[in-house]
Amino acid sequence: MQTRFGMAGLAKFHTWNLLIENNKDKTTAEKIKAVNDYFNKNTRFVDDIIQWKTSDYWATPLETLGAGVGDCEDYTIAKYFTLVRLDVPVENLRLIYVKAQIGGNSSKVFQAHMVLGYYEQPNSVPLILDSLVSDIDSADRRTDLHPVFSFNSDGLWVGNQVQPQIDPTARLSRWRDVLERMKQEGF
Repeated sequence: MQTRFGMAGLAKFHTWNLLIENNKDKTTAEKIKAVNDYFNKNTRFVDDIIQWKTSDYWATPLETLGAGVGDCEDYTIAKYFTLVRLDVPVENLRLIYVKAQIGGNSSKVFQAHMVLGYYEQPNSVPLILDSLVSDIDSADRRTDLHPVFSFNSDGLWVGNQVQPQIDPTARLSRWRDVLERMKQEGF
């Protein structure tokens, strides 16, 4: 961290470790809130083309922490892996690719977006952790989000149907790439 992001990056890495240490014995609801708040308050939205000089780059949690910036995928990935480090089971978490309706219920403007879903049970309505909205709400209250597909380290879902024969790393090259770079960073 220090070599790549300097002392400021190292300091952010230490605050992230404190977040994990201070929340490891908390309830799942407290962990979810702490992680969502941490990244929403400590990460500034910057488009990939500006930050990474490419149109769609999925940053590792360390890259997001070190740079202090990211787009929706970066927030989602960082929250996902932080919750996994806090022992929230992978099967309860999914990165959800959505079409976000911009401008209210009557708007015809949609934008690609990614959020993190926490599923208390496999078929329950998830809680949504979003980089654009600080409050954590259930998906049925987020009428501005229209899910397309979701995935985690274990599977890929289209609608609510798991595609168990489909390895998400086989279908999602950016997911495969970010996981490989995380291994190189020591995850």
